[in-house]
Amino acid sequence: MTEMEEITNLIRNLSVEEREEIFIDIARMLEGTARESLVEGNTHFAAISNDMAEAIRINADELARDDPENAELVLQQATAIISQFEAVHPFRMVSMAVH
Repeated sequence: MTEMEEITNLIRNLSVEEREEIFIDIARMLEGTARESLVEGNTHFAAISNDMAEAIRINADELARDDPENAELVLQQATAIISQFEAVHPFRMVSMAVH
């Protein structure tokens, strides 16, 4: 069984509420990468992350109730963006406070 099939099976076994919570958590993570990218001046990556986070948050309920394969594709795309950010930023900022 491939990793994608495992993820799809995992998603199918979750309740709608649990799936929705996963999408909301992913949206929060994308918003975090968007903030950090913006602080670093990477406005393009920040916009992509923020737009995807907003789309996921707005549609979390539908994604949770929708076809598991489609939900899995959205999760793959979101985690790919987060992974791309983490690959370039192995040491994440602890604070974004300005003194």
